[in-house]
Amino acid sequence: MIPRYSRPQMTTIWEPENKFRIWFEIEAHACDAQAELGVIPKEAARAVWERGQWEIERIDEIEREVKHDVIAFLTNLSEYVGPEARFVHQGMTSSDVLDTCLAVQLKQASDLLLQDMDELLAALKRRALEHKMTVTMGRSHGIHAEPTTFGLKLLGHYAAFERCKTRLIAAREEIATCMISGAVGTYAHIDPFVEKWVADKLGLKPEPVSTQVIPRDRHAAFFATLGVIASSIENLATEIRHLQRTEVREAEEYFSPGQKGSSAMPHKRNPVLTENLTGLARVVRAAVTPALENVALWHERDISHSSVERMFGPDATVTLDFALARLTGVIDKLVVYPDAMMKNLESMGGLIFSQRVLLALTQAGVSREDSYRLVQRNAMKVWGGESSLLDLLKADADVVLSDEKLDELFDLSFHTKRVDEIFKRVLGE
Repeated sequence: MIPRYSRPQMTTIWEPENKFRIWFEIEAHACDAQAELGVIPKEAARAVWERGQWEIERIDEIEREVKHDVIAFLTNLSEYVGPEARFVHQGMTSSDVLDTCLAVQLKQASDLLLQDMDELLAALKRRALEHKMTVTMGRSHGIHAEPTTFGLKLLGHYAAFERCKTRLIAAREEIATCMISGAVGTYAHIDPFVEKWVADKLGLKPEPVSTQVIPRDRHAAFFATLGVIASSIENLATEIRHLQRTEVREAEEYFSPGQKGSSAMPHKRNPVLTENLTGLARVVRAAVTPALENVALWHERDISHSSVERMFGPDATVTLDFALARLTGVIDKLVVYPDAMMKNLESMGGLIFSQRVLLALTQAGVSREDSYRLVQRNAMKVWGGESSLLDLLKADADVVLSDEKLDELFDLSFHTKRVDEIFKRVLGE
C-alpha cells in the first residue's frame, strides 16, 4: 500500500527484511531438528545459526539470474555459512518455506489487527455509555421510524465488532499452520518430526494433510474474515456520513482548527474520514474473491495463487490496520448534537408515536385493520403539513381513546425503558 494509508508496524511485517528473517528461522530450526534426528551433524546446525546472514541486494542479484527467490536466498545464505550450507533445506521444497513464512506473517498481522480492534471496541464502548440515554431518531429506509438512543446505535456497532474479533481469533488460529513435508507433501525425504519441531518454534501447528502447499481454504477463510471486518467498518462509516448531512447534522467528524473542507467553498465541513473508510473497505474486500479462487489449484500444486497473495496479503492487512485505527480516531472525537437529534425527532408532528396509538386502539376493542386505517388517515394529514398527530387524533370522533390516554401514548420515555436491559446483554452487569 502507499504510505498515505499505511502504518509502520504493519508494513514492517511485509518488508523483505522480515520475510528473509522468517525464511532463515525456518531453515535454521529445520537444521536443528535434522541434527536431533542425526540426519545432519550438530556442528552444521550450529554453523547455520552462528554464521547465517543474507543481503537483500545480493539475493535480488542472484534471483535475476536463477529466476527463483528461494534458491537465490539459499545461495546467498551459503555464501556466509560455508561448506555446512550443504545440509540446509534437506528434504524440503520451496513451498515449505514460502507457506510457513506466510503463516507467520499472517499471524503477526492478526496480532496487530486484534490490538486495533480492542482499541476500537474501547472507543465504541465509552461513547455508547456516554450517549446511552441520548434520544435520537431511529430510521428505516432513511425515513423516521421510532425513537432510539444514540448509545444503542453505537452499541450495535460495538456488538458487531465483538463478533468480528471472535471471527479473527478463529481465523488467526486456522491460518497459523506450518508445512515442512517436502515435494507433494509425502514426507518421503524428511521426517514429520522436523515439521513439528519448526511449528513449535514458530508458534504454529503442523498442517495435517498438505500437498506441496498448505490448502488455500485456510487463506480464503482468513481473507473473508478481513472482508467482513471491512464491511463492518463501512457500515459504521456510512451511518456517520448520513448523520453529518446538513439536513440531519446529528453527529459529525471532528473538524480541527485550521482544517479546510474545500478548495472552492470555505464553509464546507465534509465527512472525509468516513468517506475514506468507505473506499478503503472496498480495497480490503477486493482480496476476498481472489482468495476464494486460489482454493482450486492443479493437482498437488501450481503457483497461480502465489502472485495474487504477494499483492493482496500485504494490501489487505495494511489497509485494514490503517482503517481500524482511523475509525477509532473518528469515534473517539465524534461530535454529537443531542439538541439537533431532539429537533429532528420532533419535526414530524408526533408521527413517530403512530404504532403506540395503533396498539392502544386494538387494546380498546377496535380491529387491527380499522385501527391502522384511523391512525394512517390522520398521519397522512401530518405529512401534508396539517397540524400534529396528537391534535388530529383528539379531534377525530372515530378514535375511541380519551385525551388523557392519547397524551400518555406520546411519551418518549416509553421507547427507552429497555435500554439498560439491552446494554446489559452486550456489556454485562
